[in-house]
Amino acid sequence: MADDQSNQNNVFVGRRPTMNYVMATMMVLNRGDECTVKARGRAISHAVDVCEILRNRFLKGTEYGDIILGTEELEGEGGQKNNVSSIEITLKPPK
Repeated sequence: MADDQSNQNNVFVGRRPTMNYVMATMMVLNRGDECTVKARGRAISHAVDVCEILRNRFLKGTEYGDIILGTEELEGEGGQKNNVSSIEITLKPPK
């Protein structure tokens, strides 16, 4: 059950408009829970934008927790393996 709760506190950043992810993250933080913003590849800069917009415009006082960088190996078309960068940014709700 704890695994389900932590999964609800994750926001996976992709191709949708930035404000969609800002609002999703803000909903988690407003419950008083930490939120982890995750992204891969080109979406990494989008994830950083989400965190900075949230911290500077909407929930001042939000702090960064852990920031985890990594590389994931994905299988592309034709079976070749591609390395894709990934990031996980943990945000702590304002006090």
